[in-house]
Amino acid sequence: MSSWSLGILCFNEVENIETTIKKAHAVLVKLAQPFEILIIDDGSTDGSQDAIKQAIENIPEARIIEHIVNKGIGEALHTFYGSAKNENVVYTPGDGQFDYEELFLVPTFKLGYYVSFYRIENTTYSLFRNILTLINKKINAVFLGLKLRDVNWVKIYKNEDLKNLNLQIRSSLIESEISAKLFFIGRKIIEIESKYLPRAYGQSKGASWAILKKAIFDTMLLIRVIGKFRRQQKNNRFSSLS
Repeated sequence: MSSWSLGILCFNEVENIETTIKKAHAVLVKLAQPFEILIIDDGSTDGSQDAIKQAIENIPEARIIEHIVNKGIGEALHTFYGSAKNENVVYTPGDGQFDYEELFLVPTFKLGYYVSFYRIENTTYSLFRNILTLINKKINAVFLGLKLRDVNWVKIYKNEDLKNLNLQIRSSLIESEISAKLFFIGRKIIEIESKYLPRAYGQSKGASWAILKKAIFDTMLLIRVIGKFRRQQKNNRFSSLS
């Protein structure tokens, strides 16, 4: 059995987070050895921290990492990826919309591959968020050479890969940065169809004009970052042949 680090990202999910943690734990005890569950609370103001601490009282493999203020999904992912210590690394949302039993569908995979779950449809997304998703997908295809079916959903990486990528994007576009860099170093994708479970409580917090403005700025940065990375990879290959 491979070792796993599973991250749960939480921002104001007091009504969903306890159930989400328990479902994740129930799957991991059957799937992985050893494993850890890292709950990144990104500055929640609704009592989520207390709900998390209560949920993990009897789960020794779980711990909470708190951001004092809300920093956004990109910073939460940086915190998780920087803290994960096991071989397979997967982040999931704290809203309960990912079905953890889908992790049983993941085949054994070695360094050289990563897993990308994709949703067939997002009927619960607003028109605004669907537009953001479409724009992101087009940019990934045109400027980064990425043709993932769903760059913004759950992925499983090898920790060794993550530690070597020198991640620079601090917004949600970090997932595009990771996928593009893995593509350019020759990693292959295993894509798995995923259900998008309805929320039990609350509304999605993934779209706003502030997020759109940040995404536009970071898209330009992302293109530069990936361009520099590609040149470095070409230079490294040229040097190895010299």
